Amino acid sequence: MQGSLLRFLGFGLVGYLLWYVAYQYFLKDSTLLDEWLIHSMVLSVESVLRWMGFALYEVSTADFRWQLGIANSVGMLEIGAPCDGLVLFALFAVFVLAFPGPWRRKAWFIPAGIVAIHVANLLRVLSLVIINFYRPEALTFNHDYTWTVLIFGFIFWLWYLWTEWFSRTAQTAGS
Repeated sequence: MQGSLLRFLGFGLVGYLLWYVAYQYFLKDSTLLDEWLIHSMVLSVESVLRWMGFALYEVSTADFRWQLGIANSVGMLEIGAPCDGLVLFALFAVFVLAFPGPWRRKAWFIPAGIVAIHVANLLRVLSLVIINFYRPEALTFNHDYTWTVLIFGFIFWLWYLWTEWFSRTAQTAGS
């Protein structure tokens, strides 16, 4: 048990450090990964808001979009790199990779988890834009506390599913 815990912690730490170095020194400045992710989040949330019948602030730019808001609200929200979910994707993937289990299941569980985290993050942004329209005084609290707890709780729940169901089932079944 102690060896497994040390292996998990060691792999998790090394995996996260490798991600951090790769992101900070290679991906962040040399790719448009954050910009593309944020831009796609803005467009997705705007589509849902339009479907819900909201009029939106018009932002014209040929570059990537990072702002969105409902017309006549107190202002627009900005999505920055810390809020695009990329670090959460990496953290989730490292946790699953660090925990024992068959690679075949990890190969589908990690992408499925990342998609689920991305959808949860889109719901977060959608709700924050709506909160900013109806109750702007509640925006900071919901951004800093409510959604932080919900998103990290959701990631923990996904990891719990892996540890209690998918990795054990595979070990028991011998796959």
